[in-house]
Amino acid sequence: MKKYVCTVCGYIYDPEVGDPDNGVDAGTSWEQVPEEWVCPLCAQGKDAFEEE
Repeated sequence: MKKYVCTVCGYIYDPEVGDPDNGVDAGTSWEQVPEEWVCPLCAQGKDAFEEE
């Protein structure tokens, strides 16, 4: 699965890890991440991410 990086802070969303602290289970593809999810480091929305 492809990883996505926050263009603001550099946080990398890895689908194999997910973001369980914020309700996104491991194995969740980027397309399945809820639209209201925000970067856990800088609180930017999904639109601030690009494919790594």
